[in-house]
Amino acid sequence: MYQASEAEQYRLSTKRRGRLGWMALKLAPLMGPVRVFRAIQQLGAAERVFEASLTELEAAGLPAQAAQFVFEGRGLDEAEQESNRITEWGGSFITPEDEEYPRQLLEIYDPPAVLWVRGDASTLGRPGIAVVGTRHPSPYGTGMAEMLARDLAARGLVILSGMARGVDTAAHKGALDAQGTTMAVWGTGIDVVYPKENRKLAERIVASGGTILSEFPIGTFPAPQNFPIRNRILSGISIGVLVIEAGEYSGTRITARCAMEQNRDVFAVPGNVTNKNAWGPNTLIKQGAKLTATWEDVWEELSSDVKLELERRSGNPESKPGGIASLFDEPPVLEHERAVLSRLKQDEATQLDDLIEALEGNVGSAEIFTALFELELRGRIRQMPGKNYIRCF
Repeated sequence: MYQASEAEQYRLSTKRRGRLGWMALKLAPLMGPVRVFRAIQQLGAAERVFEASLTELEAAGLPAQAAQFVFEGRGLDEAEQESNRITEWGGSFITPEDEEYPRQLLEIYDPPAVLWVRGDASTLGRPGIAVVGTRHPSPYGTGMAEMLARDLAARGLVILSGMARGVDTAAHKGALDAQGTTMAVWGTGIDVVYPKENRKLAERIVASGGTILSEFPIGTFPAPQNFPIRNRILSGISIGVLVIEAGEYSGTRITARCAMEQNRDVFAVPGNVTNKNAWGPNTLIKQGAKLTATWEDVWEELSSDVKLELERRSGNPESKPGGIASLFDEPPVLEHERAVLSRLKQDEATQLDDLIEALEGNVGSAEIFTALFELELRGRIRQMPGKNYIRCF
């Protein structure tokens, strides 16, 4: 049986103490990410957190309360307990010294000192697009979020979002429908699903090889202030942010602003000017965001390095086989299907009885039912609750 040498054991012990050092500072009172990074830089190494005197800790920038917390050993105790809780939940934690820590996050002003992870941590280093928007989208917004997420995921991009109701949920589902990879960045602990109705979605994300990511300890409840804080991670870990429907005063605007400050690309799907949730993306387009209608609009903005990586992972993403929707690439349709499509809208649902009445005399009800069935199978339309239908593209 292989036994580690004393030197290896010391190295492993030092690495573990270093990881716990990051965790201890993260859990210490009044310690934000900037203070944690500065303290470790001042001390010279994360493992020195447990060896430093009270004076040295305070000199490293720790407030008196935090310095006392670490010096008295409470920091190490809390860090070890949190590490055990993470393991019990089937997760792991990553510090900036770990290989899995996403390099892109280190480029932002205040990168997280510790990341809590459920799922495949290797996802964190892959190119991804954050898809964000309102919790109350129109059928058009939901359809665009799913379609674009599906198309981009099918071409190898990781789809990131916050797993909130509305656009976030639609984006995650679109990526999963394409059998792609998606990552949910939470404003809670990795053990606290929010909203609760997305519990099955969270499990699907992990089971499919995706990731749940948070900078909050186990048991953290969904406090309102947590979500604006996590938005900087959502934009920072991505190569770009795609905005789909957002009001004038919304968390989506915070994410878009973070993306601009972090020098990330911003994409926006134009909306109906009579819809209040079109204010966000339409304003961003005026300010220079890339107008986005299809996956090609995102693809052409990617750097050559990113495109090469995606091609290496999944072949030639630009020549994927059929099944991928495009706003301008409509396959041939039969006459009665064309008649049905002409009566359906992307931004407003049409009730079945109203559709039959509108087509009366031109298309029989049996042909309408057949057309609806065929068009839904091909992903051209979607059935909403109450026998309501919308066009997907």
